[in-house]
Amino acid sequence: MFFYAGLVIDYLKNYMKTRLTYRSDFWIELLSDLLFNGLNLFFILVVFGHTATIDEWNEQQVLFIYGYFMVAYGIFITFFNLWNFSEKYIVKGEMDRILTRPAHNLVQLMLENMDPSSLFSALVGLVIMGFTWPQLGLELTWSDPLVFVLLLAGSIMIYAGVYIFFTALSFFSDAPTGITALLWNLQNYGRYPMTIYNAVMKFTLTWVLPFGFVGFYPSAYFLDRANWGSFALLTPVVGAVFFTIGLTAWNIGVKRYRGAGS
Repeated sequence: MFFYAGLVIDYLKNYMKTRLTYRSDFWIELLSDLLFNGLNLFFILVVFGHTATIDEWNEQQVLFIYGYFMVAYGIFITFFNLWNFSEKYIVKGEMDRILTRPAHNLVQLMLENMDPSSLFSALVGLVIMGFTWPQLGLELTWSDPLVFVLLLAGSIMIYAGVYIFFTALSFFSDAPTGITALLWNLQNYGRYPMTIYNAVMKFTLTWVLPFGFVGFYPSAYFLDRANWGSFALLTPVVGAVFFTIGLTAWNIGVKRYRGAGS
């Protein structure tokens, strides 16, 4: 545990040194992320400029869901930035180098590709949740912060499990699968209420690719505890299951890997 904690600190120091050297790149990247999230937020505001509710959900409730979605996604992408894994680590043979390191290969990949600037998206999500909370008239109990952390951990594990699983497919294919782009589009459905989708889409986003648990269901615990509270508490359970599946697929794929020259 202390070994990995030390690695995280060292990589964070290295990240900061790099960013301080190229400060303009850091601020441009941060600004582009904030603008992208701002466009998504603007889209929600435009929609509610033409209607009072979507299904039974009003503007403040949908904004609260979007805020939670941003928190979970911001933390996830900070530590599980596995984009272009196939091209960089399989095609170019960088995986060989990873396997020579003393840390677990997946942890090593996470550390090399950390993107702490994405935490600003999580911060914005917290601001949105904090802004809408009093407007919704939600009560704050002593257990709510603990439940929030538990639900958030489950959402991040779902993200990680799903992306690790599909990234691991690169070990079984000679060409990039390109499926992460599809996943990225599907995950965005999790920032809206599941009740607005048809039965097939709702089932897919709940049990097959459970992106409903990275936005709507955990948020519904606070928004409508009477109807959704018990179901929302399944988030950490679903997260543990999918993270285990993803990690298992990854370990099998690593054992199958034979090196860049094979």
